[in-house]
Parts: sequence; C-alpha cells; structure tokens
Amino acid sequence: MKAMVYTQYGTPDVLQLQEVEKPTPKDDDVLVEVHAASLNAVDWHCLIGKPFLIRLMGGLRKPKHNILGDDVSGRVEAVGRNVTQFQPGDEVFGLSNFGAFAEYSCVKAKYLALKPANVSFEDAATLPEAGITALQSIRDKGKIQSGQKVLINGASGGVGTLAVQIAKSFGAEVTGVCSTRKLEMVHSIGADHIIDYTQEDFTKNGQHYDLIFDIAAYHSFFDYKRSLTPKGIYVCVGGSQAKYFKAALLGPLVSMFGSKKMSSNLGNPNQKDLAYLAELVGAGKVVPVIGSRYALSEVAEALRYFGAGHHQGKVVITVKHNNKT
Repeated sequence: MKAMVYTQYGTPDVLQLQEVEKPTPKDDDVLVEVHAASLNAVDWHCLIGKPFLIRLMGGLRKPKHNILGDDVSGRVEAVGRNVTQFQPGDEVFGLSNFGAFAEYSCVKAKYLALKPANVSFEDAATLPEAGITALQSIRDKGKIQSGQKVLINGASGGVGTLAVQIAKSFGAEVTGVCSTRKLEMVHSIGADHIIDYTQEDFTKNGQHYDLIFDIAAYHSFFDYKRSLTPKGIYVCVGGSQAKYFKAALLGPLVSMFGSKKMSSNLGNPNQKDLAYLAELVGAGKVVPVIGSRYALSEVAEALRYFGAGHHQGKVVITVKHNNKT
C-alpha cells in the first residue's frame, strides 16, 4: 500500500510517499481502507518534534511512528478476532492514533463509530479529534446550559467551527472570535455575534460570558477570568505551550477560590461521543467546514499550509482506491 512516511523530525520536506506493507489487525483492531483523513495540530508537532514533550513520548532522536494522521474515515477491510460490532464493508470513522495518512490503517475498535450514510467520508474525517475536543470541553468541562452566553476564542479553525455549532445545538448564545477575513464564514455556521480580534479585545469590552472556550489562548489567564460571569467557566485547549500549561496548573488552584472555574482539557476519545457527533452531523445540526482538500501524495503541501496557521475549518486528505474515494 501507499503511505506518507517520515523517518526523522523536520519540515514537511522529510515526508515521502512510499510503498509499505499493509498492516494486519490485532485482536482488538479494525483494518480500515482509508478514504479520507484530516490534519490536527498533533500532526504538525509530531512532524517537527516540538515541543520537546513530543520527543519524550514519541522518540528522542527519531519518531517511533513513521506514518502521521489521527483522524480517519473509510470502509472496514478486516477485523481482529475480538471485534464483533464491525464487519467488512462497514463505513466507519474514528481515531487511528497514527497511521491515517495511508491507504490502510489499523484502528482500535473502541475508537471507531459507524459513519451515517448521508455523511461523506471527507466530512466524517473532520470529526474525531476536533469534535471530541469541542464536545467534551463544552458539554462536560463547560457544563453548558441552554440560554447561556458562550464565547469561542479561535472560532474559525477545525475545533472552533465545530465548537460554535455544538454550542448552538445546546441552545447557547454564541460569540465567535476570529480574524477579519474569516468573519463571514463564522457567521455562516451560526455564531450569533462575531468579534474581529484584530479590531477589538473581547476581554476589555465589558461583556461577560458563562463559558469561554479558548482554542487560541493569547490573552492573560486573569483577563479571561475577568470576562466570566460570577459562576462562569473557562476551558483552555490550545494556544502556546506556556499558556496551556498555565491553565492546566493554575486552573485548579484558582478555581478553589471564588465561584469562577478555570480549567484545561485534553479530549478523551470514546465510541459513545463519536456516535453522538455522527448523530449531530447526520441530522444537519453540525456541518463540517472543510477549508482545503489535498490528495495523499500532497500531505507535505497540506502540512506546510497547515503549519502556516492561515487555514479555516479542517484540512482534509482524500485517499483514492481504484478511482473511487
């Protein structure tokens, strides 16, 4: 099979399209014929080997895993002997935990869900990592309630575009923060209010929010706190390493004093939440935003574009099989 392989950390130039052996599913695995994948920040960090934590977890001198790609959608090719809920031919999507930028990928069955028939492979591939992060941050960490005021900082990216729509599905009044050229798109996916961060600092406009979901994290930790309502909740999932770890370390401490809660979140992949996301998209309550599409042979170009930080929505990789996708 063809796969986009890298054997050393570096720029996208280290990626090479190669013929490699098709993986064999272990007892709890599903072998997926990949039809689409999508990019996440973890792909970029694992490619360049930064921050250093990436090397501690994935190989100090060179990457332990030679094929990037977490989000995957496609058809079941084969299943391990312990897998009973999927069978060859099923259309699925989920998290491969490396290996999606290839024609075939082995995925743990517990990280897969059935793809709705009315949802394309490309749309399904946008959901796993970004959707899990947005859903769990808003619903579980943020304890969202209908009628609440929610601000999404970084509303135009892969996580943000899903977060805006997920928050709306819970009945929230949503404010999206993004750059000037992305205002129209964020409005089109349902944001009630939009703030252009190049023109206005939402932490200084006097508005207060029941939930701030922070993907960009470029303000002071305490500026965010001042922008919350008395019982408001702040959840950080992105931004610089320093900003994220400040939220992770200081959040629980600050939350001990007063009624405002400050926290961080890392998604916890599970089949139940994947199925919930599938229901939202299948019902038309969430419409994935695909900003750009690339072929498997163009993964290097896709990552170069992604790394520049100017994309909107999700960057999708489409994998062809016998002239069909």
